[in-house]
Amino acid sequence: MAGAVRAADEDPSRKRPRILLFSGTGWYRHPEIPQCNGWLVRTLGEAGYDVDVTETPGDLTKERLANYDVFLMNNCNELTTLLDGAQRQAIEDWYQQGKAIVALHAALVHQTQWDWFYDLAGCDFDSDSLFEKAKVLVDPAAKNHPAVKGHGDEFVYEADWTNHNQSVTGLPGLTVLLRVDESTYDPVRQYFKERGGKAMGKDHPIAWLREYGGGRFFYTELGHDLRSLDTAFGKQHVVEGVRWAAQK
Repeated sequence: MAGAVRAADEDPSRKRPRILLFSGTGWYRHPEIPQCNGWLVRTLGEAGYDVDVTETPGDLTKERLANYDVFLMNNCNELTTLLDGAQRQAIEDWYQQGKAIVALHAALVHQTQWDWFYDLAGCDFDSDSLFEKAKVLVDPAAKNHPAVKGHGDEFVYEADWTNHNQSVTGLPGLTVLLRVDESTYDPVRQYFKERGGKAMGKDHPIAWLREYGGGRFFYTELGHDLRSLDTAFGKQHVVEGVRWAAQK
């Protein structure tokens, strides 16, 4: 596969679920993307998944996507700049066949021009914070989900917190896992304050699941860099989010 870190095994009798990790960007590129790719390959490999990595749009064809169970989006923003209509359609058709998309951090940045994905994700980017400690609230209805279980009703975590242009709470098929308490940190950093950035208020989801449109979707704000991923909670959260998404 062009641009792939490891060639895909075409054996149809394979046992391990397969993930295609895509980290191409159409807008701002997080310099930590390569490190996060390495962490994801290692962590998900240890959890029982085969992970291929690509940044080549030409790899996103109907034939190649058919080999995968999960399309993992590592900070790959503004995809209408990067992917042509046929490549986006291939992802849509593949997902609607019962597959899964997992999106990290800036994967929900500047995606409003891709109508299908914007509808699936439920929101887009408005602004963000600095890397700060904040109180994270576990949604009571989701407290036993493996992606958040074992951390109580609330806990303190450190990350870059994204403000979305709207809340996803209440969307069809969607379950909020986590919210962040904006009273415990400064939700809009100075750069965005000067550009009209807005906080979300009391309802600020930061991780959610969605069964919608024929497949499964998992999003988390974690993943700007390894500081928010390479922790006991970060590992649990991402692995179990992927595990949920990959279920048939």
